[in-house]
Amino acid sequence: MVTVTGTWRLVRAVSRDGDGRELPVPYGGHGMGRVVLGADGRMMAVLCDGRRDIPEGGTREYNSYCGNYTFDGTQLITRVDAASDPARIGSDQVRDVRFEGSLMVLRPPARTYQGPVEQRELYWEKIADI
Repeated sequence: MVTVTGTWRLVRAVSRDGDGRELPVPYGGHGMGRVVLGADGRMMAVLCDGRRDIPEGGTREYNSYCGNYTFDGTQLITRVDAASDPARIGSDQVRDVRFEGSLMVLRPPARTYQGPVEQRELYWEKIADI
């Protein structure tokens, strides 16, 4: 089984609609993020729109959460105990996981962000071992 422990940096994010058509790039095309997955079973994730300035009328997308996690080789499941979105606290955040070369690809469930339902895929590069 591939190990996911370590610190990972967001390198790319894509979004598709229900028919598989590409949608505008998440996080304004300038996503910043880190995921830390500890060998002790604790994790934290932080993602945001990294643009210096947001266009007038726009909003800066920001998400963070942490908790205990399990990884079975194909799914990462985190029992959330703190989050920027209070609705996530106490929930299980399930992410399908696959690897493309050295990148870890996390695929959360389809959901509404700021418009139609989106299916996102987040590409992460390991930047440190733990």
